[in-house]
Amino acid sequence: MYTIELQAEELQMLRSALGCYLQAFGHNEADLVRAAKALLLKLPEEIETKAG
Repeated sequence: MYTIELQAEELQMLRSALGCYLQAFGHNEADLVRAAKALLLKLPEEIETKAG
């Protein structure tokens, strides 16, 4: 298992990139679609931080 620390902006970028990656595949890449969806589910929801 690997652990990485991401800033809120980095998490948002990763979610966006995975979403774009997921949209690029069609029905012939079902295994990649499943893997991308599973990875997205592992990511935490974006947490808004309050300054101050």
